[in-house]
Order: sequence, then structure tokens, then C-alpha cells
Amino acid sequence: MKLFKPSRLVAVALVAFAVAVTAGAAIAGTFSGSIKSGLTVYAIPKDTINPYEVIADNGIKSALSSVGGSVTVSSGTVDTAAAQEPSIQAAEQAHANAIIIAGNDPAALCPDLAQAQSAGTDVVSFDSDVTCANHLFINQANTQQIGESEVQLLGKEIGYKGQIAILSAESTATNQNSWIKYMKIELKQAKYKNMKLVKIVYGNDEPTTSKTVLLGLLSAYPDLRGIISPTTVGIQTAAQYLDTHKSLLKHITLTGLGLPSQMRPYVEDGTVKAFELWDPANLGYLAGYAAASLASGMPLKAGETFKAGKLGSYTILPPSDGTGLSVVLGPPTVFNKANIKKFNF
Repeated sequence: MKLFKPSRLVAVALVAFAVAVTAGAAIAGTFSGSIKSGLTVYAIPKDTINPYEVIADNGIKSALSSVGGSVTVSSGTVDTAAAQEPSIQAAEQAHANAIIIAGNDPAALCPDLAQAQSAGTDVVSFDSDVTCANHLFINQANTQQIGESEVQLLGKEIGYKGQIAILSAESTATNQNSWIKYMKIELKQAKYKNMKLVKIVYGNDEPTTSKTVLLGLLSAYPDLRGIISPTTVGIQTAAQYLDTHKSLLKHITLTGLGLPSQMRPYVEDGTVKAFELWDPANLGYLAGYAAASLASGMPLKAGETFKAGKLGSYTILPPSDGTGLSVVLGPPTVFNKANIKKFNF
């Protein structure tokens, strides 16, 4: 995976932000303090059974292990805010130094997270953001770029013509809804005038539910030309079905966000031509270092730079596009038959 290098636009944004800081206020710099040993962190993924989440959690564990800390992974088995609330409460009761959470709902978790913060626990969200105050979001890639590139991949493959649908995860997921927003904006461009988004369905990151809503799509829209599934569970479920019903491939193209290890057989046999993703282990690793840095005294300020172990240095970006203070891991990688054997996550 290529590491993130701030673009010229990001650099300009940071300069503009610095100029806007009021006179006498401290401008953020590089966090030079050492990370404390013995930190305790609660990692709260969307659920504990999604392979993507497990890989990301292992990245968090790797980061904390490298700085002498420990991680407790705790969440439910379904992607709901209610399933995550007990884990936030457990982190507070354990006096954890930090919580790293992939939010199943943008706002519902905020009261519990605020209570944990008031007890001295720092909060980092990753993968799927929350709208709570005073936290840092570790973004897997530029949100707009992900949404646009998903449509661009599909458009190129279907000749920019036909009905398309989106097979998403849960309807409340911040990341899914943000990407879909930019998919809709991208579709308004003139080159997509002959492509029509006819339906968005939600599989809740469950294989059975994802298959059920997929079959509903295929039944309701027999002329469907393309499906975007921006979730690893959804795209794998759809690929499995199309692989056993190859006659559908004459008129349906599938793309989205998937794990190379899961999607390799479907790419190699031609069921899926291309899809994209980032390295979830690196995403977790970056989130782990960010949480450890905050828990060790790093100011939560735009422009602050910190070191993230093997990934190098990252800078906290100012709020933009509905997201608060954030750090971007880097651009997604497009996987196809030419390169997929190079990736094992």
C-alpha cells in the first residue's frame, strides 16, 4: 500500500487554517513527547466477526504492542449502536486511556463517549466516524475520492450506460452514507447522463441479509447493469452469488470495496473485473498510534504532526466536509487481475 503524502490542496488548506488562527493563539506543531508505556486502549469495531474489522483490530494491537501498551477488543456481533454501548461503558469503568471506535451510528454513541471522555479517556474514531465533540477521526482515504472513484470504476466498465444500484452496509453508517453522497454527486456529471441509480439497499454487513436484498434487486430490476457494494461483506456476498449464476455476468458488473484475500478467486475467474480498498491493518495501526499519542499528551489541534511507527508521520487536518479533526491514511488501491496476487490481507 502507498503511504499518504499530503497533496498540494491539503497543504494549501493547512496554510489557510494557520493564517486564520487568532493572534496570540498557539499554532500546532510536531508532537515531540514520548508515548507513555502501559497505555490501555479499548478497540470497539463495528462488530467482532467481520473479517475486515478483525484485520483492523489486529493493526491496533500491533501499534499498541510496539509502544508497550495493551488493547481490549470489545463490541457486539451486529452493527448497531446499542451493541457498542456496553463496550464504551466497560472502557470507562476500566479507566482506559483511550477508545478507538468504528461508529455504527454517527450520533447515538455520543452520550456514552462524552461520559468516557469526562472520566479522562481520549476518543479516536476510525473507518466510520461519529459526530461527537473533541475526538479525532482516522479516515481510511479521502471521503470524496472514494465515492467518486467507485462510480468511475463502474462507469468505465459498463460504458457509462444503464441502471445501477448500491448494496450498502447498515443505513446509519457514517462512512457508507458519506461515500454514497459523493457517488450521487459524481453521477450528476454529463458523462453519466445515461447511467441511472435506481435503488440503494442495505445488507447490514450480514451475508444472509446482503444476499436477500441482492436477490430483491435482481428481481425488481431485470435490466440492471451494475452494482456498487462499498462494503467487504456486501461485495463478497454479491460476488459469490454471481459466480454461481454466471449468466447474469452477461449484463451485470460488480465493483465496490473488498478484501483482496476474499475477492481473489472472483477476480481471477472474471466474475469481478476491479474493486478497491485500503489496507485495514494499516488503518488500525494508524488509529492505534493516534490514540496512544493523544493519551500521551499530544494536543488535539489541526496542524499537529505525530509519528505513526512504520507508517511515518501524519498531520491532523482541520474540519471539512462535515468531518471534524481528522487524519487521512491515504488513497485507495484498485485491485484487478494484474495485481491482486501481490496482496494478502
